[in-house]
Amino acid sequence: MDSSKIKITQISSPIGRKSYQKKTLIGLNLNKINRTSILEDTPSVRGMVKKVRHLVSVQKETKK
Repeated sequence: MDSSKIKITQISSPIGRKSYQKKTLIGLNLNKINRTSILEDTPSVRGMVKKVRHLVSVQKETKK
């Protein structure tokens, strides 16, 4: 099975946001602006990204 990955980059600060959004960023291995994390494209990761979609940018990771 082909496992696809997504590249998630934090583009905004969680200061002043709800605590669950800060915890979600930590769950995605992000805690500072411009940090990038490459994760498996699973429904659970997609759900986490959806909760903080205004704080991150998402790209499809391509294989070379």
